Parts: sequence; C-alpha cells; structure tokens
Amino acid sequence: MLMKCLPAAILITGLLYIFFIPEEPLIIKIMFKVIPMLLILLYACTNVGRRDRYQSFILLGLFFCMLGDGLLIWFVIGLSAFLIGHLFYISAFFKLWTFSWLRFATILPISIYSTWIGREIVRSLIEKGEHDLIIPVICYVTVISLMGWAAFMTGNAAAIIGGVLFVISDSILSWNKFIDDVAYSGPLIMLTYYAAQFCIANSIHMKPSFHLSKGLQNERPNL
Repeated sequence: MLMKCLPAAILITGLLYIFFIPEEPLIIKIMFKVIPMLLILLYACTNVGRRDRYQSFILLGLFFCMLGDGLLIWFVIGLSAFLIGHLFYISAFFKLWTFSWLRFATILPISIYSTWIGREIVRSLIEKGEHDLIIPVICYVTVISLMGWAAFMTGNAAAIIGGVLFVISDSILSWNKFIDDVAYSGPLIMLTYYAAQFCIANSIHMKPSFHLSKGLQNERPNL
C-alpha cells in the first residue's frame, strides 16, 4: 500500500513546491523542497529487499542529494553535498556495469558537451570575477558527466533516464545561474531534478535492459 501511495505523494509535494510555495520565508521554502526527496528516499527504501552494494550506494546518493537541496543556499557547501551524492551514484552504476559498444560510445558526446558547457561557465565566472568558484564548478561538471556516462553503462533504463535528466537539470541551473537567464528555469530545473531522482531510486528494483552472455560477441547493442 505504501509503495502505491508514495509516487503520488512525491508528485503532489513536488508540484506543490515548484508552483505554489513562495520564496519567503526561506525555511518553509527549503522544507518543502526537501520533502519530495525525503519521500523519494523512503520510496527507494521500500523497494529494497536484501540490500546489496548497488542499493546501498543509491540510497547514500539520494541522502546526500537531499542534504544538497537543503544546503544549496550556501552554494559551495550544497554543491559539495551533491558531488558526494554523484560519487555514490557513480559507484553504484559501475557495480551494475554491463558492457555495450553502443553505450560505451556515449562517452564521446558526453565529453564534448561537458567540455563545452564547462568552458562557457568558466568564461562567465572569469568575466564576473568569481574565480573562487572555478575549481568547484569544474570538479562538479566532471563528476556529473561521469555519472551520466556511468548510468548508460548499467543497461538499466531507469538509471539511464535518471542520469540524463539529472544532467539536463543541472545544465539549466548552471546556465541560468552563471551565464544567462533561462525562461521558466525554476520549474524546468525542479521538474527534471525530481524526475531524475525518482528514476534513479526506481533503478533499485529494475533489472538491466539485457543480460550479457559469457562472451560479449553476441551482445545486442540496444539500450
């Protein structure tokens, strides 16, 4: 019963935060921002039977991202919490590694994209004189790009969708914060963010999209 109610509760509280909670008082805004993540973490826990390392790493990643939500008003501290969360996601995704040349090749477009957006952000930071943020931002862009690629290498549809949505969410956030205003950035950032976290939580009980044979020669190159 709880499993059936939680997705609806996540959706309702997420939409409530995005569209109805005012900016002030700040403590109320932060509380409602964290509630959907707390429910997503609970949803992930209810889907865990016999816990293995993949599940444990995903739960830890969700927890640190939830901390990041609450601490992002102190940007570097919140960013550090998200970075730790992504490191746990990467560790989990590599535990579920299933090799495919097609999915392995996604490292190329991901690298090109992360290099481009990282360069644009750094250029903007230099122009604004915010040199102290350059190293944290470069580290974060590198880690989230690795997370997105690692998600592809799981062969797990929920993990892949979650990884892609997370990259999209953070790209909109970064562009809006450091480079130029993005129309409807607030709703776009949070809708893709909550959807990403829900998909990653859901990956706990989804099997890979296909299974490897003992030899890799006969593998189907599907996602």
